[in-house]
Amino acid sequence: MNPEIKIFVAGHNGMVGSAIVKKLKSKEYNNIILRSSKELDLRNQQVVNQFFEAEKPNVVFDAAARVGGILANNNYPYQFLMDNMQIQNNLIDAAHQHNVSKFVFLGSSCIYPKLAPQPLKEEYLLTSSLEPTNEWYAIAKISGVKACEAIRKQFNKDFLSLMPTNVYGPGDNFDLNTSHVLPAMIRKFYEAKQNNNTAVTLWGNGSAMREFIHVNDLADAAVFAFENNLTEHLYNTGTGVDLTIKELAYIIQEIVGHTGEIIWDETKPNGTPRKLLDVSKLSNAGWKSKIELRQGICETYNWFKENVEKIREVQI
Repeated sequence: MNPEIKIFVAGHNGMVGSAIVKKLKSKEYNNIILRSSKELDLRNQQVVNQFFEAEKPNVVFDAAARVGGILANNNYPYQFLMDNMQIQNNLIDAAHQHNVSKFVFLGSSCIYPKLAPQPLKEEYLLTSSLEPTNEWYAIAKISGVKACEAIRKQFNKDFLSLMPTNVYGPGDNFDLNTSHVLPAMIRKFYEAKQNNNTAVTLWGNGSAMREFIHVNDLADAAVFAFENNLTEHLYNTGTGVDLTIKELAYIIQEIVGHTGEIIWDETKPNGTPRKLLDVSKLSNAGWKSKIELRQGICETYNWFKENVEKIREVQI
């Protein structure tokens, strides 16, 4: 690929966006356009169009989104629906109108039905009802997937979507009100350890099964999708391996060194019973994940410890 090709990474300050930028730079792409949310409000269609007119990027990675776990989705349904639709719709349409040659849209495995057969295949999209606790975010992301598919179908443009499983890694969100399960556990176990190994309370009964992908693996997949001519519009992106939330808790507890009790609050929801992705399409295209879960959690925990004081100061 041309190292001077003009690439816009939307959401570069987030965990996924920053990892994509790092990956692009490691491959010596030199013409990367970056804008913070203060510099460019992606929810504003007019300013997004003005930005595309001025900068004329050749490639766009859409890693910009309002994200969070079950609690955040339940508490802010309108923002999770509307903010995400505005962000992605403005980016997709501006990329189409300004003849961007490649658009990589990043979604989430929560787009699939709650009780779909396992592992989840791309063709299961829209075959049944969603998990209620995150349907607002899921509906927004589904609309982004279908918009990219529509542009690909109607205009024969190289717009595609990657649907990652649960993403984690350095730079994650550790705010207990808005974070996902893995970083929330890291923070809970760490703080309980610091507080004389007090008990840690976790939601549900631990039976739900989840798959996790390290953010550097996802960034590698995103750059792979950019550098290759993939034939489908939608690709699951994960490891193809899952475990129970209870097993995850024990792994994190061991890595952190917490020796106290784990209490499971069964009055709280488990979420979708299982979300394992069928990753055969992307695997057959030539990409596979490389980072093993325990190794990835250790890296994430070390990053958390190095940044814990800064993390505590941030209120999202």
